[in-house]
Amino acid sequence: MQFLDEQWLERLGPDRLFSLRGRVAVVTGAAGGVGRWISAGFGLAGARVLMTDIDGGALEALATELRESDIEVETLAADLDDPASPKLIVDTAVERLGGIDVLVNNAGINDRRPMLDVDDDLLDHIWRVDYIRCYQLAREAARTMKDSGGGSIIHIGSINTVIGLEDVSMLGPTKAALSQLAKVMTVELAHLGIRTNVLAPGFLDTPMNATHWDDPTRGPWIMDRTPMNRAGHPAELVGTALLLASPAGSYLSGQTIYVDGGITAGSRWNVPSGAGLESFRQWVADGRPLDDFER
Repeated sequence: MQFLDEQWLERLGPDRLFSLRGRVAVVTGAAGGVGRWISAGFGLAGARVLMTDIDGGALEALATELRESDIEVETLAADLDDPASPKLIVDTAVERLGGIDVLVNNAGINDRRPMLDVDDDLLDHIWRVDYIRCYQLAREAARTMKDSGGGSIIHIGSINTVIGLEDVSMLGPTKAALSQLAKVMTVELAHLGIRTNVLAPGFLDTPMNATHWDDPTRGPWIMDRTPMNRAGHPAELVGTALLLASPAGSYLSGQTIYVDGGITAGSRWNVPSGAGLESFRQWVADGRPLDDFER
């Protein structure tokens, strides 16, 4: 009796299971804290990557650095506030790299302010960039993927999908909408070989969040409620992104996966206020050893 099918067994080595060799990936917002690491991780997994961002200068500097590591990248300066940008991005991937197999809808904007201070123009702007363009870009990518045998679409979400926070009345609902969009896209497109999921980070140590750690209210609140008592590094999203983009996630679609240090699982309550932030500061002072990521 043979217990293991040889055709499946030979696919299970990690070098093949998580490989993106021969794939073309598009990462929006690639010059930012999350996008640059996903671009690097996908490139090291063998993908050719089209990186887009509104900041063309930062994009070119990043591309130069990645090419020094023998990662094949192309760049496109694109403003997602422009309604022509979704088609431009997909057309550029097809023209320069021959197609699109993976789309990471990472680019987004935020403006933290109380709901009663939000005007309609700002509300429209946030929704246009953070949801409408993601929808349109996913639609354009799916049209191309449909004709080439399928692909993977990854929306970058947030813990704001399930946790309400003050001053985040605009961003949170857009991220919740992306989670619902991933479900509907799965229902409509999975039979075409197109998988759609959401990668939802918690609080990361990025420039966008830098002000949190010194804030006397927000810093302790975040760290007291994060069981791992530290911010995540953007590089810690790459493993999950590879799972969603590669053959390792071949039966995974319509899901929102939280990479959040445990904050959506719940909070400790038998600890003094501020203990979590002090643990994080000590971890930073100790030099954030790589061993902490590998445990």
